[in-house]
Amino acid sequence: MIVFLNGNFLPEADAFVPLNDRGFLLGDGLFETMRVAGGQPFRFAQHLERLARGADFLKIPMPHSPKGMQKIAEELIEKNQMPEAVLRVTLTRGVGRRGYTIQGADRPTLAMTLHPLPPQKPDEPLFWSLITSSFRIPASDALAAFKTTSKVLNVLARAEAEAAGADEALLLNTNGEVAETAGGNIFWVYHDKICTVPTGRGVLPGITRAVVLEICQSLGLETSKRIIKPEHLHHAEGIFVTQSALGIIPVAAFDGQPVAPSPLVDQIANAFTEVLLREQAA
Repeated sequence: MIVFLNGNFLPEADAFVPLNDRGFLLGDGLFETMRVAGGQPFRFAQHLERLARGADFLKIPMPHSPKGMQKIAEELIEKNQMPEAVLRVTLTRGVGRRGYTIQGADRPTLAMTLHPLPPQKPDEPLFWSLITSSFRIPASDALAAFKTTSKVLNVLARAEAEAAGADEALLLNTNGEVAETAGGNIFWVYHDKICTVPTGRGVLPGITRAVVLEICQSLGLETSKRIIKPEHLHHAEGIFVTQSALGIIPVAAFDGQPVAPSPLVDQIANAFTEVLLREQAA
């Protein structure tokens, strides 16, 4: 596998980050994960815009222009001959002094890596079981708007779900409200409305989440952004998770109770596939 690291394309085995890189020491960085379809990173501009906003918030200089980042991504995909993959862009503050000061850390680390798509059998539809995690995310956290490399809470929540035999964990915020999942955004169907949690409650404004809201508008489906407690999800007529690598994943069970399949979820999932194909052909 060829990776990109700080201006160079090189074999993955030869790519190293210094021990005093702040991304390694402190989680002082950001990342974006996106689907590559037909050789093109899906919604790259939106992912890059969120990365740039996060870099501005953290005061990490972007080492390349948007066009430069796009060119690097396309060259990486070409070098690896991976037109269908997952692309991860990682930006850290780079090497710095010991401690928390950012003074002197003015050469950020930029890496891009490609990964195979998660395995999925074409004759077996993907469904997830979901459990409510015991971990909580801050209800009012400015960092929730960005994908920082400090994701240990999400790691622990996913581990908790897997230990319970589930596929994914539902994260509540510190108010006890539904926020998101360990690796995606949450949607549910209620009275034929497509509902999701508003941002600003510990919720990452996901790119796939935004695409789903666009799809609902184009299909004439009513949407609602509402704050709910987890017990209300048991009254949903359908639940699904959105994330960059897998797109739309219907939930078949929540906290041990079955969730009925919804034709609206299937409709949105089919429309998402059409958007993916249309934009890769553009």
